[in-house]
Amino acid sequence: MSTLLYLHGYNSSSQSKKALQTKQWFALNAPHIKFICPDLPPFAKSAVDMLSSIIEAHHPESVFVVGSSMGGFFASYLIEQYDLRGVLINPAVNPTRGLANWIGENTNYMSGEKWLFESHHIDEFRQFESKRITLKSNYLVLLQTGDDVLDYRDAQIHYAGAKIIIEQGGDHSFIDYDQHLAKIHQFLTAD
Repeated sequence: MSTLLYLHGYNSSSQSKKALQTKQWFALNAPHIKFICPDLPPFAKSAVDMLSSIIEAHHPESVFVVGSSMGGFFASYLIEQYDLRGVLINPAVNPTRGLANWIGENTNYMSGEKWLFESHHIDEFRQFESKRITLKSNYLVLLQTGDDVLDYRDAQIHYAGAKIIIEQGGDHSFIDYDQHLAKIHQFLTAD
């Protein structure tokens, strides 16, 4: 049995549209793959600790990872640490650049839960930034040029050498994501 670990974007949840689309597609088309989508905390160290323990609990079975936006940032870290195969959707490459905007009290988009972000939390994210990727063949990166939150060119440069699909237009949510799920499955499970 293998496991698909889906990582939602920052301040989102396991109930995000892409998480639910992924869960539904895999339940219908690849029910032998266990789907896990934890609600990620907004703090890097807590998120990485949680994800590492999930991966280690499923070892030695195959674990695949799909990450959107900040989830793509965490997915990239996990791919490099554990030699996983993964798909990144409009991933955050250097999230520390924009995190200062979050300092103070915040409310989770989906759950309404309040949380406090402080400047030392930005340093936590810096710990997990990779200067370059080494396992290029382990990545499929999906980018849309109309991403209004992150500049797709940052990911295009950072993941150079990996398999990258760039679509014109779109937005940060990655319009028509569900149309790519068969391709995502094929990439993850290819020998």
